[in-house]
Amino acid sequence: MHFETPWEERPANSTEVLWRYSKNPIIHRHAIPSSNSIFNSAVVPYTDGFAGVFRCDNRSVQMNIHAGFSKDGLQWQIDHDPIQMLAGNTELLHSDYKYDPRVTKIEDRYWITWCNGYYGPTIGIAYTEDFRQFYQCENAFLPFNRNGVLFPRKINGMYAMLSRPSDNGHTPFGDIYISYSPDMMFWGKHRMVMQPAPFVESGWQSTKIGAGPTPIPTDEGWLMIYHGVIHTCNGFRYAVGAALLEMERPENVLYRSRRYLMTPEVPYETTGDVPNVVFPCAAIHDDDGKIAIYYGAADTVTCLAFGYISEIIQFLKEDTL
Repeated sequence: MHFETPWEERPANSTEVLWRYSKNPIIHRHAIPSSNSIFNSAVVPYTDGFAGVFRCDNRSVQMNIHAGFSKDGLQWQIDHDPIQMLAGNTELLHSDYKYDPRVTKIEDRYWITWCNGYYGPTIGIAYTEDFRQFYQCENAFLPFNRNGVLFPRKINGMYAMLSRPSDNGHTPFGDIYISYSPDMMFWGKHRMVMQPAPFVESGWQSTKIGAGPTPIPTDEGWLMIYHGVIHTCNGFRYAVGAALLEMERPENVLYRSRRYLMTPEVPYETTGDVPNVVFPCAAIHDDDGKIAIYYGAADTVTCLAFGYISEIIQFLKEDTL
């Protein structure tokens, strides 16, 4: 598989570890006829380009996921109709809503996780080989849970997933856990990974945290991009941070950013259906260490930011919690 990581060089006057694409947003809220907003979506390299699963809230504000394709990772053709699931390892296809998908390639399949409505939010799982036919599997957990993110390979012979137990509403708390499965059906061995930071130590992530893109293997550990939330007098504000996890025991955190990597600053992040949100869901990276992070902005549009994996790791080491 050959692909070119979407890329734009750091602006000459910037010293930021992550910098925004100058042509953001790359996917606008009305990119398909039915959509109210398209955001918090995930993409992966596929054949000679890219494929993805996109959160599209329609004009009834029903939440669903749609497949899409791109040659360059920038210009996207998103299916107008939602994904219709076939039965995988379950006959249970009940879903009141689907949102905030992630996509992870493990061996010969592309696995999709999302927040699935089954008497409250839980983690739905499906797989595909071609982004045309999707096979739904058993929900990973009991309600309530969000931000299910798979690791891209087995760890000690087991599938591994990060998640954030929650409640049924706009959860005012949230820790990152890891769980393991032998078969993508039964999940257990739940372990705490990270909790929100004390306000006096790192206020931007003091209310709740959640995993973002698929963790990236590096020579020094798993690089996990995550979101952190502070509860301000104007509501929740979502920013982006990173952590480095031990390779064979990812519940062990080696480094964690005290400072945020990105926070809502520009109009398409501070203004929208839910103001003041940057929410990372996917990251494309290459052998040169470039990384392109796809993130939702203000729960309305999809955007890109760029950086170098080595610089992110150095950023963590220089000021870690």
